[in-house]
Amino acid sequence: MCPGGVSALVTHGQVIEALVANRLTAPAPLVRVGDWARTWAVEEVFGIEPGLLNDDRLARALDAIAPHLEHIAGTVGARAIAEFGIDVSRLHWDMTSMSVHGAYPAEGQDEDFPVIGYGHPKDRRVDLKQVQAGLAVSADGGIPVHARVFGGPAAEVSQVVGAMKDLRTMAGTRDFLMIADSKLVSYSNVAALLTAGVQFVAPAPAAQVKDEVYAALDLTRATTVDWVPGRDAGKAAVQRESYRVLEDTHVLKGARKSDPELTVRRILVHSTANAAGQQAARDKRLTKAAEDLGKLAGAAGGRHYKSAEKIAARLGVIAAKRRVATCLRFHLTEDEHGVPALDWHFDEGVLAAEAAVDGWYALLTSLPAEEADPSQVLVHYKGQGAVERRYHDFKGPLAVAPVFVQHNRRVAALIQVICLALLVFCLIERQVRQALGPEQTMTGLYPDNRRVRPTGRMIFYHLGELTLRIGHITDPPTVQITRGVQLHLLDLLDTDIGQTRWPQT
Repeated sequence: MCPGGVSALVTHGQVIEALVANRLTAPAPLVRVGDWARTWAVEEVFGIEPGLLNDDRLARALDAIAPHLEHIAGTVGARAIAEFGIDVSRLHWDMTSMSVHGAYPAEGQDEDFPVIGYGHPKDRRVDLKQVQAGLAVSADGGIPVHARVFGGPAAEVSQVVGAMKDLRTMAGTRDFLMIADSKLVSYSNVAALLTAGVQFVAPAPAAQVKDEVYAALDLTRATTVDWVPGRDAGKAAVQRESYRVLEDTHVLKGARKSDPELTVRRILVHSTANAAGQQAARDKRLTKAAEDLGKLAGAAGGRHYKSAEKIAARLGVIAAKRRVATCLRFHLTEDEHGVPALDWHFDEGVLAAEAAVDGWYALLTSLPAEEADPSQVLVHYKGQGAVERRYHDFKGPLAVAPVFVQHNRRVAALIQVICLALLVFCLIERQVRQALGPEQTMTGLYPDNRRVRPTGRMIFYHLGELTLRIGHITDPPTVQITRGVQLHLLDLLDTDIGQTRWPQT
């Protein structure tokens, strides 16, 4: 799709392939890639002279692929699904933001590409402009089979339908379940999903389910879910997080009176870990508030709080800062000399009502009951952590930031290249785990030789220390292995280390 000039010494495809390898092996700001190529034997493996990977050539390659990013992402993802037999019956969708350092004035950006601008950054750096990326990750191995780049100001809720259409195109005739966060739940999004026949699971936004609904639920009537989080697998039963579920329906109404009401299943979930965390957070707030209020009561009538008005003003600050306005009750009095006094307490009825809501949240789904009972819906949703882990890889081992590219067109192209690198990164992790068998664990990755599931990060760490010994005409280059774990990983990847040169076609 991106042909280069007939006289070009290296094609756009070769440059992008080298950039993918660069992100996998030595991610850093996109500078001095030629130096990396010399260190990492790019000429010996890819047949690309390192000097050709200069800043100008990289920029021209990014410019060339920029108009075709969505098509590249879709076709490469579809090819990966077919080649590796990835199960895409359940896909997890989410978006993240990358803050960028630089002015990126609006007048200097190409409106045909994602515009870098201010938005709602996940890292809370509201002083920086941002660009966003969306990933669709398979439940099978956590593979990012599709990725899209979005402008910084793009609202996450408005990107769901576009993502759904992309995934339908990529999945072809196969049905899939789309799982996302609460940004999916809007009338227009749910209507589009139902019309397209795409099943979904997503948490209900907090504002759409009142606390009174949770407070009225009878936990004793809820069904216990037969599922244990991976982090609790080695714990005693009493220490594990447990879940219970109930079911009713949820109605979404459109903005216009003529919009038909949409009714979906609502799975009401209670988590013991969530309940304990919310109780601990409330106790912490109350303890700190009590300390502040005790000091204020002791200082009433003193130099700083000589009047009831000043005490009341300070009470407002404490209540807002410690978030105890709903349960704080106080009484201000003055003696015959006008000296104020403060009496306060926390309303136990309000605290009990808050405690009754602890641990509850709601999931909305269009899955028919015969395809998934409430417990199965919850288990499907719990796979959403896969996309969060891939964003961790995206911003960690592959170092998506900082971005030092001048034009928004090239920023979008570079992020798409990093998404391709993430696809390779995750496929390698999946292949190693599958080759290990059902337990998916091995020894040798850590100094203490403990048995663990290999991660992409650890695989690349160990293989990154392989050395290529350069030979000559009668002495071909050879890969030198220094540790048994390297040979084990290469065997699991079914890699022929005798073939060091990239196949030419």
